[in-house]
Amino acid sequence: MSGTPSLAACLHSLRAVVLDTDGVIIDSAPAHAAAWKGAFDPCLAAAGGQRPFDPVDDYLRHVDGRSRQDGAAAFLRARGLDLPPGTPDDAPGTDTVGAVAARKDELFTASLRTTAVPTWPGTLRLLRVLGDAGVPCAAVSASRHATGLLSAAGVLGLFAAVVDGNEAQRLGLPGKPDPALFLEAARRLGVPAEDTAVVEDALAGVEAGRRGGFGLVVGVDRTAGPYSATALRRRGADVVVADPGELLTPGEEE
Repeated sequence: MSGTPSLAACLHSLRAVVLDTDGVIIDSAPAHAAAWKGAFDPCLAAAGGQRPFDPVDDYLRHVDGRSRQDGAAAFLRARGLDLPPGTPDDAPGTDTVGAVAARKDELFTASLRTTAVPTWPGTLRLLRVLGDAGVPCAAVSASRHATGLLSAAGVLGLFAAVVDGNEAQRLGLPGKPDPALFLEAARRLGVPAEDTAVVEDALAGVEAGRRGGFGLVVGVDRTAGPYSATALRRRGADVVVADPGELLTPGEEE
């Protein structure tokens, strides 16, 4: 029968791993993208002549991996919609960037009441092997929902630290592509960035890992779309995998 899988060679010299949450640990990207579409499309319709938000292309290009406010601003700016910035406390709507971001959060939160967010099995296999090897792991996310989603999925205990959107707000940490979230996670694990791997599916997150001087930046390409492996490498990924489970090598036959 097969033996226990082991870590791929690229991880052997590293002492900690920091993983993005959405799209790497949990499969929440479709729910996020649908909520963004519900928030953006009324703005685009009001502007006239604008094509609707694309939940794959536009999501990956503009909002994936970014904080809600930064993602809303980036997409609206790309479409030439000059809304006032507003604040994160704006009521949900279409009048300001803050209002659009709040509408996205309202829609995403509502979806969580009716739809469970699954985990990625390959990532869980990797996390368990890392745990058995004594390699501490942290989860990072720009979303304020991340810790709750990890807890609901029953995987929160696999992480020695979590830095989510709530912590980013509390500490005043800038969002990706700034490396602050990843660097805070490495600090909490007690391991220097140069001895830590980052596993990330978003272009902004891969760029953050490179900017932060991490020892290994792994890009996760689940889409095979126009912003996939090539774009991840251009932003700084050392290795690109279709699933983090590929960072394991099969155990020898016993």
